[in-house]
Amino acid sequence: MIKRNPLVMVPGPTPVARGIQDQMGRETISFNDPRFVADFNKLIASLKNLWRCDGIVFVVAGSGTMAMEMGVANITAKGDRVLVCSNGYFGDRYIDICNRKEFELETIQAPWGKSVTVEEIDRKLSEKKFDVLATTHVETSTGVELPLRELTAMLKAKHPDVLLVVDAVAAAAGAEAYMDWGIDILLTCSQKAFGMAPGLGVVWASERAIEKRKSLPPIPESYVDFEKWIPVMKDTMKYWGTPSVNMIWGLAEATRMIEAEGLDARYQRHRHYANAIRESLEAIGFKCGTDPEVASPTVSVFLYPEGAAIDDAKFRDTVYEEGAHIAGCLGDFAGKGFRVGHMGNIDAHTLVSLIAAIERASVRCGHEIKLGAGLAVLQEILVG
Repeated sequence: MIKRNPLVMVPGPTPVARGIQDQMGRETISFNDPRFVADFNKLIASLKNLWRCDGIVFVVAGSGTMAMEMGVANITAKGDRVLVCSNGYFGDRYIDICNRKEFELETIQAPWGKSVTVEEIDRKLSEKKFDVLATTHVETSTGVELPLRELTAMLKAKHPDVLLVVDAVAAAAGAEAYMDWGIDILLTCSQKAFGMAPGLGVVWASERAIEKRKSLPPIPESYVDFEKWIPVMKDTMKYWGTPSVNMIWGLAEATRMIEAEGLDARYQRHRHYANAIRESLEAIGFKCGTDPEVASPTVSVFLYPEGAAIDDAKFRDTVYEEGAHIAGCLGDFAGKGFRVGHMGNIDAHTLVSLIAAIERASVRCGHEIKLGAGLAVLQEILVG
């Protein structure tokens, strides 16, 4: 029997295209080799231009959580009043990060599957002066997309002095966001909608955020300190921590692919595919666990049909055997369904294989469906 790797359809890491793998597999050279310096400089410029950033882009070895800490650490000081808006597990992680610092911290938390609203945020910001608002664009645990465009418009109109930190770990390059909307810190990591392997954090910082860092005394953190990395991002010949040479080549290729597709076209593709997956799985009895008004283009949560005797772990194991790796749910959704990541460089063939694997697993696990019903809906949407 031929053994093949299952499709990676978890909310990250996501499938890595052959061209990106090839770049990561190049012979490693010194970080101050003129060839690498040119490649790194071009990557920084592309990221800055694509996301319309008037400040600096930081590309640093580390996880998305490292990028989250980098984002908030550089624009806050002891005693600052910080508001964290959480739509689930990873929004709660920002609460944990901030609780470890001496802030006056307040939070707004949404029920699972729903989003904190712009109106709630406005009311909270109107009660007292806040220095920083930290929120998550797409919540990986619930599939919720915060209405970011509406939020930035509200902040500009009513609370222009509040610095906005956006965790875009599961959103950047998959859900619409541009720095010139009024975002001060936008952060992500390489293994989500960029379609790269894990290992790099990316932080876009506005000019206003850079000026805020300059106004602060030395911060407790060392590795994530903007002041250590600004000279490197302006001149990649300089040294603070050795860049991940091969990872940066991979990210450069991923970014080149984004440029070739066009960022707006990429956003549209993600929304089209998300809709196709949701409608096809709902056609065979699974229910989207996210409020449709705030369902994200990059991650979806599906709940098992009411009354169906589906064993969660067995079902996901069976989907894996049938050729697709999906994720378990977290928090309030744990054991009640599964999560699917549909971001990065996946294509229509990937979606067909995913839905087919879930259909076969459903039959094997005793969930009575008509084979091909989900696939038929998917195909109609893909060609429509």
